[in-house]
Amino acid sequence: MNKVNIGIIGTGWCGDIRAEACAASPYVSELHIAEIKEERLKEVAQKTKPVTATTDYRTLLENKNINSIIISATPETTHYPMAKESLLAGKHVFLEKPIALELSEADELIALARSKSLLFTIGYSQRFNPKFAYVKRSIEDGTIGQPVSALVSRHITRNLGNKIGGRIKLSPAAMEATHDIDFILWCFSPRKPIRVYAQQVNKIMKPTHNVPDCVWIVVTLDDGSVFTIGAGWVLPPAYPNFSSTWIEMVGTEGAIMVDDSHRDVTLNTMKRGIEFPISTMPGEKVAHVYAGPMEAETIHFLECVAKGRQPLVTAEHARMVMQVYQAADLSAEEARPVDILPDGLQSDWQAGEIDRTTARRAPAIS
Repeated sequence: MNKVNIGIIGTGWCGDIRAEACAASPYVSELHIAEIKEERLKEVAQKTKPVTATTDYRTLLENKNINSIIISATPETTHYPMAKESLLAGKHVFLEKPIALELSEADELIALARSKSLLFTIGYSQRFNPKFAYVKRSIEDGTIGQPVSALVSRHITRNLGNKIGGRIKLSPAAMEATHDIDFILWCFSPRKPIRVYAQQVNKIMKPTHNVPDCVWIVVTLDDGSVFTIGAGWVLPPAYPNFSSTWIEMVGTEGAIMVDDSHRDVTLNTMKRGIEFPISTMPGEKVAHVYAGPMEAETIHFLECVAKGRQPLVTAEHARMVMQVYQAADLSAEEARPVDILPDGLQSDWQAGEIDRTTARRAPAIS
């Protein structure tokens, strides 16, 4: 078993969860953290007792003892350069979604990880939600037969939407629906997306953050099956990080419905009114237990580093997810279906070497 000496870059909401999980894990020999906000760095260091606590993340990359890095930094513009530097430094990398802002950046990171035989995975925590895992198993074991169609509706409160929209101009497709695109493509694997049609609404967030309120996406796969995902971030603030999700998966031999709306625990007080505790997407500590998927996802990465296993989420899959949400953004902007092309032709189209008519006549991904 390999020794896991891990560095965490960024100790905000998600980074803090991962730091606590690492500090408690028997897989971890050394924990090191980096955070630009000194007060936050001190707070997390007091809880996790790292070997190193620094405001300069490059200190972790220069440390030869550290063999793995978790990148939980924001804004999302930092993901590609930090991941590239970490891989060049010879570290295994866990990167919060999105993998990058451009497909060319994703390709470079994937190639770099391959060339150095390093583990490189992306944070799609909902795969570690037991309800989602049950849907996946019901397909793999044949309970509902082959998947025919799927629907996912995910919505979060505008408090969190304002936070995300205020730091990066990425749509709900890229920042929220991305979790469900990953999940559904995982369930439908090895089928691949070939066409995307999306519509978005601009009533609330456009004036303040110049981002859509919500997006609805229809994706056609190469065997003719289809899925629909709706995602938004303008629910009233019943709870600061409240996330409500509904899933319908229909197969040739059955169907499975999942209520992940987090309304099963309701707290009502004179001071704050109605709240929905234990309702965040990453999850949260509840005394001696952890409610949610992010702790399990973090431990999975540590186990993969320790035992030399491939993480559940491959970077190549995350790239395909990126293709879908970028196509959804383009479809919503231009009010037309967008084909997802074979990689070579996709590059030619983006470079302007072929026109859209030629591109849209292209065959599906093989």
